[in-house]
Amino acid sequence: MAAKPIVAATDGSEQSLRAVEWAAREAALRGAPLRIVSAAALLPRMIGRQGGAAFDTVADVIRKDRDRALAAAANRAAELVPGLLVDTDPLTGPPAQAVTEAGSGALMLVVGSRGLGAFTALVLGSVSRYVATHASCPVAVIRDETAAAHRQVGIGVGDLEHCADSLTFAFEEASLRQATLTAIHAWHAPQTDISRAGEAFTTPDVLAVEAEATRALAGLLDDWRHKYPDVPVSQDVVPGHPGRALAGLSARAELLVIGRHPHAGLPGPGSVTHAVLTHAHGPVVTVPSS
Repeated sequence: MAAKPIVAATDGSEQSLRAVEWAAREAALRGAPLRIVSAAALLPRMIGRQGGAAFDTVADVIRKDRDRALAAAANRAAELVPGLLVDTDPLTGPPAQAVTEAGSGALMLVVGSRGLGAFTALVLGSVSRYVATHASCPVAVIRDETAAAHRQVGIGVGDLEHCADSLTFAFEEASLRQATLTAIHAWHAPQTDISRAGEAFTTPDVLAVEAEATRALAGLLDDWRHKYPDVPVSQDVVPGHPGRALAGLSARAELLVIGRHPHAGLPGPGSVTHAVLTHAHGPVVTVPSS
């Protein structure tokens, strides 16, 4: 394929086929080809063996399952988007690394949030998390799609100084989908004061931080409003854990975008990325910063 493709990973599971469907619609939206990949998750002792041993028999079955998964996914994409240019590519090696490398040079890499199981699983939770935090291109992790009443793309803006790549992606998606864009900046608020009567109230410091963040976010978004005048934009600055705020936003947006630092390693249990990927109600795209 000459043009940059959308790459979708499948293992034959219904979850991964939904990811392929999402990727096919995204490819049609962007006028891009679709490349579908699948890895045969062979045990190390199976790789390179010859001579009809039991290991080779099992490896053959796994490879055939991979090839059947690719054929089924290609048929699903072709039925959903007639005329879409679709290519399939069997991968070798550890699934997480193989799928991550398959995204090199792609417009986007699309994976499901989970897959089949130990032998043939490609889009397991651990694999999708690895891909979402290591790939050099944007990665869409497809959970159940939301039934949002209105077209809306959400974006989490954490670092106001290093979010150009994720904002570009989010505004481009909103423009393509003819959707609104909602930007959320969440922050951990200082502990509130407690009055003698036991009633909590907001301290002046909290109000000052919130006001400054609101001004900074508004100024940042103004630049993007000029670049994408067709995209209606709203913003919200909220105290609290960003993961919780963004998971809430994902329940009403058809797509949620978050930025990430490339090759930052797997997200820990307390990270924003981990929280969003675990608790989001719909598709999430992680966008690496350049």
